[in-house]
Amino acid sequence: MTNRLLPLEEPFTNEIEEVLSRYPAVDGKIIALFRTFANSRRFLEKGVPNLLDDNSPLGLKDREIVILRVTANTNCEYEWGVHVAVFGKKAGFTEGQFADICQSSINRDLWSPEECLLLNVVDQLCFRGNIGQPDLEEFQHRYTADTQLEIFALCGTYHTVSFVANAANLAPEPFAARFPSRD
Repeated sequence: MTNRLLPLEEPFTNEIEEVLSRYPAVDGKIIALFRTFANSRRFLEKGVPNLLDDNSPLGLKDREIVILRVTANTNCEYEWGVHVAVFGKKAGFTEGQFADICQSSINRDLWSPEECLLLNVVDQLCFRGNIGQPDLEEFQHRYTADTQLEIFALCGTYHTVSFVANAANLAPEPFAARFPSRD
C-alpha cells in the first residue's frame, strides 16, 4: 500500500465536495493542489488560511511579490506558475520582473525601493527565519502591524503550499506559466 500524496479525483465524498465548493475553480474544475489538500478534510478546511480575499491589508502587487518569491525560493513551479497566470498581469508585473523574481539575486533596477525591501525581507524570512537590522527597522517603518502579519502569514502559507505541491509532484496546470531560465 502506498501513501503517496495525490490529487483526489471525482466523485468526491459529500463532505469533501462541500468544502471544495468553497474553493475557486478554473474552467469549472478544481485545480490539482486543492484536490491534493482534500486528502485530509481537516487540512482542506484549516491547513491553509485563505489569504487571497479582497480584505487583505496588502496591495495586490505586494501580496504577489511575497507569493512569487516564496514559491521561487522553494522551487515550486506549480504554484508560481498558477499565480503568474492568474494574478501576475493584474498585479502589474513586467515579463522582466517575472524572470527576475526567480533568480537568486534580484536586479534592483527592475523594482521600486519598496519592492526591493519586500523581496529582501521575504528572502531573509525564507532562509533565516528572521529579519536582520537595519532591514527590520525599515520594514517596521514601511509596513503597519497588520501588513507585517499578513506578510508573515503569506510566507508561512506559501511554504506549506510549496511543500504540498512539491511532495505531491504536481504537474503544472495547463494554463500556468513555467519557470524562466534560472541561475
